[in-house]
Parts: sequence; structure tokens; C-alpha cells
Amino acid sequence: MALNRGGGRGRGNGPQGLPGISVTGRRAGTFCLLLIVALCVQATRVQVFRAEELNHNEANQRLTIERYSQPRGNIRVGADSVTGSEPTGGRYDYKRSYTDGPLYAAVTGYSSQAYGNSLLEGTEDDLLSGTDSRLASWAVWDAVARKQNPGGDVHTTIDRAAQQAAVRGLGDQKGAVAAIEPATGRILALASTPSYDPGSFAGSSAADQEAWNGLQADPDQPMLNRALRQTYPPGSTFKVVTAAAALQNGVVTDIDAPTGAPYPYVLPGTTTPLVNDTTACDEPGQSLDTAMVHSCNSAMGYLGVQVGLEGMVSTAEAFGFNDARLDVPVRPARSNFDTRMNPSQLALSSIGQFDTAATPLVMAMVAAGAADNGTVMHPQLVDRLTRSDGTTVQLMRPQPYRQAMSPAVAAQVRKLMTDVVENGTGRNARIGGAEVGGKTGTAQHGVDNSGTPYAWFISWARPAGSDAVPPVAVAVVIADSDATDVTGGALAAPVARSVMQAVLGR
Repeated sequence: MALNRGGGRGRGNGPQGLPGISVTGRRAGTFCLLLIVALCVQATRVQVFRAEELNHNEANQRLTIERYSQPRGNIRVGADSVTGSEPTGGRYDYKRSYTDGPLYAAVTGYSSQAYGNSLLEGTEDDLLSGTDSRLASWAVWDAVARKQNPGGDVHTTIDRAAQQAAVRGLGDQKGAVAAIEPATGRILALASTPSYDPGSFAGSSAADQEAWNGLQADPDQPMLNRALRQTYPPGSTFKVVTAAAALQNGVVTDIDAPTGAPYPYVLPGTTTPLVNDTTACDEPGQSLDTAMVHSCNSAMGYLGVQVGLEGMVSTAEAFGFNDARLDVPVRPARSNFDTRMNPSQLALSSIGQFDTAATPLVMAMVAAGAADNGTVMHPQLVDRLTRSDGTTVQLMRPQPYRQAMSPAVAAQVRKLMTDVVENGTGRNARIGGAEVGGKTGTAQHGVDNSGTPYAWFISWARPAGSDAVPPVAVAVVIADSDATDVTGGALAAPVARSVMQAVLGR
């Protein structure tokens, strides 16, 4: 038999002389290989690059079920938990519960299986739910094994006695309180009324939905955090900022000397006089002390214009105005002091009107800055974060925010504020055995000032004879009340007094 010694292909041989692989077969194999590669790419894209997106997709219930498969960490006031977790016997093993829910709602916020989280329940959700990587004993292995760690605890700066005094003082009125420890910025009280029970809709039942819908429809807006998330014209409480600016910029050097303020004071560029609420202000050349004690619009508006826009903006911003990122760690609404105004608008802004608007938190920072020798500390609501066994995850340390004025100017501002309480509109804030400084405010609003005025009071207090930094500064706003005397001295000062007494232990 003759052998085939040439370069031809033998029968049944594929390319390259390999038996059994036809051109069609090679193409099919290549196509299958491409499919396998495509599947690997898609699996990698889904499991790696889209994992975070898919994990948080609203249609994905796995993480939600996992989240509520164990008790949530707690929010604490002092040594006590003001939150808890309770078994449901339903699809989700546990739901959030609250101790004295309405008392602390402005601090804790809510955690709901159906409606998500807010305030501290939101900003510290990773720690509370056990998903924060800092809770893991071995973060890499826990991530691979998808191990869920016990939720950690959030220790707040809230003083229980001050919080109780704030809520009790506000009563049925619509309003808010913010209290700060001036030397550290620790928030001692944060209250908003009317309040609500965050436990009433913590689950996912029909009853929870009904409770939520009822709160959303309530015209009194009980879920609005008026201490952090609502701004109001601060009225005459802003005159503390104007006084600080006048002294810091050398417009006034002696609080008892005549300022040169004319009366009547006609708003620049207009024929409109800036009127006062008392005839005690109706004379020219008042001193700064007299203008503060009697809360004289004409003199304080004039001084704001003398300081000028740049100086007023700088001082206001040093106290927290115009800062959209003043996280505590909850983010409050931005307090406003316009940076572009004509002189007449500046005069009105300098007495806390026109477009000036502030949260109670920022007005508490104003009082705290005066109390702490001109230093404004960054406000903080959280003292520390811990694991479930009590070991520390993060310790929050006091942080200076701005130097709003020199210590010498701050001493003069404190003198002005103590004179307001001793001799002026703030008499209702007096506390036996204590030195109290304050400033009242009654802010007009609405079309042609037709709305019920906002009643304000800001203050600080320390034991009589003490030279230490006062341990408490307070801001109170009453946004709506049935009282006939709607003024800061009548409505807000007594609330501030009760909070300061609670901190001082008097």
C-alpha cells in the first residue's frame, strides 16, 4: 500500500492535523468560550461593581430582613437608654421601641421599617444596625462571611434634667429650645413642640401606616424639628450680634457713652423712620447699654449701618450664620444673614428682621459665644460611639468653631446682657443665687406683620460670684401661643430660666 508522504490532509483529520475537529466545531467552541467569558464579566459586574447599588435597591428585601433580624443598638442619655428593640413575631424579627419617645424625638428622630430613619437614627444608622466596619473584630473576614455584628450604642450629650425642663416649659405651645454648654459646645437640650412618638410607626403594619399618615396630615407639624430644621426671624435677640460687631469694629468703645444715634432714625435712602416699641428709646444719642436694656430699634439699626455690611456679615458668620454644613452630626437648616443688602435693609437686618432668619441652635451659639469669652465652639450632640460591650469606637472631642469677638469685647457684651435681665426686658429670667445674662426678642412676620409674633429669648447663666465660663447657654422660641402677651420676656424667658435652673441644680 502506498503511503501518503505529501502535505495533503488525511481523511477525517481537522485543521492542524487534529482528528475530529471540524471548522464548524471550532467556531462553536469559540462561541461557547465567549459566552463563558461574557457570563464571568456580567457576574463580576453584578457582584462587585453593582453590589452596593443592588444591596440598596428598594426591591431588595434581603438587607432589610437581615437588618431587623437582631436588636438595634441604643441611643443613650447619660447611663440610660432612651431606645430599645422589641420582637415582632412577623417577617421582621425586631422593631424599634422608644422610652419617653415624645420627650426625646427631637434628638433621636425615628427608625421605621416602612419609612426609614431620621436625625441620630439616620446619621448613626450604620453603627446602630451593626453594619459599621468599626464594630467588626476582624473586618475582612466578617465582610467575606457576611457576619452581622451586634449594633453599637450612641451616647448623646443631652442632660436629662435640662431636656425635661425644656419640654415641660414649652408645654402646649408651638416652639423649640436649644441649650449648649459654652466651653465645649455639648448640646444639653434639644426640644421641639408639639412632639410625636416615633415608636407609633416603627413597624410595618396597617396601624403603623395609619399613625404615619396621621402625623403627616397634622397641621401643627409635630414631626418638624423646630430646634434644628426650622428658621425664624430672630428679632431683637440678634441685637447681641450687632452689639458685638459694633464693639469689635470700634464703632462703640464705651457701652455707657452716647452712640450718636439720631432720633428719629430714618432708614437710609427712604423717608421711613425705624420705630421703637417704647418711648424710653425716643431720644437721640443713647448709649449702647440703654439701647440694649430697652431694646431700641432705632439705635441698634443705626449702629448696624455704621459697622457696615462687611463687618456685620463677618460677625454673623462667626456665630454660625450662612453655614450650610453645621453638622452636629445631624445637619440643621442654614441660618441666614444676607451678604448683599442696601443700607436700609442692613438696618432692618441688624435688628433681626428683613431676611435674617435663624435656628434656635444658632441663636444658642450666639449666647454661648458671649459666655465663653468670644469663642464659639462647634455644637455636638454625640459624646461617643461604643460597641455593644461598651468599648469605645469613637470619642468626640470639643472643637472650636470661630472666634466671634475678643475676650474684652465679650466681657462688655455679657455686661449688656446682664443689664437686660436685671434692669430691662429680661427680668423673667432672673435666678436667685445666679448671674444671668439674656436678650429678649419679639419678631414680626407675615404679610404686613399680620402673623402672631415669634417670642424669643437667648441667655446664659452661672453661679453668682463665679468667674468660670457659664455652664449653660439657651435659646428659646415660641412660634405660636394663645397668650395675650406675646413677647420674648413674657413667654420665652421663663422657659429659658427653667432650663438654666435645671443645669445649675437650683
